[in-house]
Amino acid sequence: MSDNRKQPWFSQKRYGLGSGLPVRWQGWAVLAVYALLIYLAVQFLGALLKMVLIVGATLVLAAICYQRTDGGWRWRWGGKP
Repeated sequence: MSDNRKQPWFSQKRYGLGSGLPVRWQGWAVLAVYALLIYLAVQFLGALLKMVLIVGATLVLAAICYQRTDGGWRWRWGGKP
């Protein structure tokens, strides 16, 4: 059995800084939960709670993407990843 902790959930971006699309089901699950949280916040919460939840969820998503991106986050100029 492979060590799942070392397998990336997101691909590298070809240009710029950050993560690309998910490459494993765990990455897609993280994005689905994030989208659901944003949808529920927009539909059912007041302005202040909505802002707090969206900022918090975005920070958590960024932290997960940072830890689980193949090759890490660094600036890329479009060369081979």
